[in-house]
Amino acid sequence: MAAEEVTITVHLIRSFEHRNFKPVVYHGVNLDQTVKEFIVFLKQDVPLRTSLPLPFRNYKYDKLKIIHQAHKSKTNELVLSLEDDDRLLLKEDSTLKAAGIATETEIVFFCEEDYKNYKTNPISSW
Repeated sequence: MAAEEVTITVHLIRSFEHRNFKPVVYHGVNLDQTVKEFIVFLKQDVPLRTSLPLPFRNYKYDKLKIIHQAHKSKTNELVLSLEDDDRLLLKEDSTLKAAGIATETEIVFFCEEDYKNYKTNPISSW
């Protein structure tokens, strides 16, 4: 049986406070790979994307979280909901499919340390 491949959008978050993020669409994402494998792929791919501004290409992303799934409700947050981490943060040892990734899912790729700091003090400065 062939691996299931989907199209997903990954939002790269550079700054929570300034709401700096860039969406990148990925086609043909294999749902059988682990979250950790996908993170390794993203860390290799993002720096090579010349369409992205340099600060986005050279950032220390290390965590993935689902922000929207096709045909399900969407958060009002402009960048990322601070809720439901236990359900929406992707665990590295899980496959993308087991983590709930399906076609047209939108996920964010960010620095976990930045996220924790923002969660403690969720102030936007823009």
